[in-house]
Amino acid sequence: MPKIKLKSTIVEIDGDEMARIMWQMVKEKLLLPYLDMNLAYYDLQLKKRDETWDKVTLEAAEAIKKYGVGVKCATITPNKDRVKEYNLKQEWQSPNGTIRAALDGTVFRAPILVNNIPPAVRSWKKPIHIGRHAYGDVYKNCEYRVPEAGKAELTFTNSAGKEMWRGTIQDFKGPGIIQGIHNTDKSIGSFAKACFTYAYDQKLHLWLGAKDTISKTYDAQFRKIFEEEYQNNWKTKYEEAGLEYFFTLIDDAVARIMKTEGGMLWACKNYDGDVMSDMLGSAYGSLAMMTSVLVSPQGFYEFEASHGTVQKHYYKHLKGEKTSTNPMAIIFAWTGCLRKRGELDQTPEVVEFARKLEEAALETVEGGVLTGDLMLVATPDPKNRQVYTEEFIAEVANRLKMKLE
Repeated sequence: MPKIKLKSTIVEIDGDEMARIMWQMVKEKLLLPYLDMNLAYYDLQLKKRDETWDKVTLEAAEAIKKYGVGVKCATITPNKDRVKEYNLKQEWQSPNGTIRAALDGTVFRAPILVNNIPPAVRSWKKPIHIGRHAYGDVYKNCEYRVPEAGKAELTFTNSAGKEMWRGTIQDFKGPGIIQGIHNTDKSIGSFAKACFTYAYDQKLHLWLGAKDTISKTYDAQFRKIFEEEYQNNWKTKYEEAGLEYFFTLIDDAVARIMKTEGGMLWACKNYDGDVMSDMLGSAYGSLAMMTSVLVSPQGFYEFEASHGTVQKHYYKHLKGEKTSTNPMAIIFAWTGCLRKRGELDQTPEVVEFARKLEEAALETVEGGVLTGDLMLVATPDPKNRQVYTEEFIAEVANRLKMKLE
C-alpha cells in the first residue's frame, strides 16, 4: 500500500539509553513502513546536550513552537554519578523542565487501560488523569550547600533596586542546605485554565490538591487562582454539565484517591504531579502504561513517553543481552502526536492510522503477549507468555499490518 503522507512537520526529540533503543525499533517497525513523515529531528541524548551547553534543548522547544506538535523520548536528568559516568561539564537541568518552562505547558497523564490488567486499587473503575503543573518548584530551583554556621535569608528587590522584603530562612549552627523555589501568577493561571478546559472537554471532575495550611503564601496562591478561574469562567458550565471542582489538602487528596472509583482530573503542583503520576502508572499496571502530553496555552503539543530511560535494561543491552522492556508508552506517544497532527492538518487518514496502531498494541497485550513488567500484573491465563521487546513490537507490527490491508 502507498505510504500515508503527513501534510505538516513533526518535531522528533530523541533521548537516552534503553528508551532510545526502543524508540528506533518503534519507528522502524511500526511507523516508517506506512508513513511519509517530515521530521524536524533534535538529539537530546545526554552527551549531545553537554556538547551544545544544553542549547539543543531550547532549540527543540522553539521548534515545537514553530511546528505546533512534537514527540519526545525519555531523557536523563544527570546527578553527580551521571556527571562522572558521562564526563559532563556540569549537572544539566531536566530537559523536560526546560521545555515545559519554554512552552508554559501543563502535563496531562492518563493510564492505558487493558482488560487483562486490573488496577492494583480495587475501587478504581475509571481512569484517573493527572494534570501536572509543568513550571517552577524544585525543577527551576536555586540551592546551596551551607558549609558552616551563619544566617540564610530570603530577599526580594524590585526592578528599581529597592529591597521590598527580607525574611530569615534559618540561623545555622553548622553545615546544612537551603533551597529557593518560585512560581508566577501567569504560569499558575495558565495551569488553571488548561486544567479546567481539559476536564470540561473530557467530562471529568476536577480536583486540586495543595498544602495551603502550611504554605500560606505559595500553595495558597494556587488555591486562590484556581478558585478565581472557576468562579469567573467555569462555574456555570460545570454545573450544567454535572461536573464538580473540588479543592482539598494534598494529603487528603491522596487518601481520598485510594477509595474513589476514578473518573477525575487530579491537578497537582509540579513535584506532586511528578510523584503521583508514577504512583498511578504503577498502580494501573506499569509506568510504561501511561500516556503523557504537554499542552501549552498557545496551542502547542509535546507527546512523550512517561517513563524514564530504563537504565538497568540498557546496561544489559550493552552486554548483548535481550530485555523484555515495555514500549507501550513510546508507541502511544507517537500515536498521540500523529492523531493531533492529523486533527490540526485535517488529514483523517493520519488520525485513522494512529487509532489502528493503538488498537494493535492493546490487542497484543490483551492477547497475552506480554513484556516482563506486564507478566507480573496481568490476570493469570494459560495463553500468557513473556516475550522480549523485539518480539512484542513484531507482534504489534503483525496486527497492524492486518488492520491496514
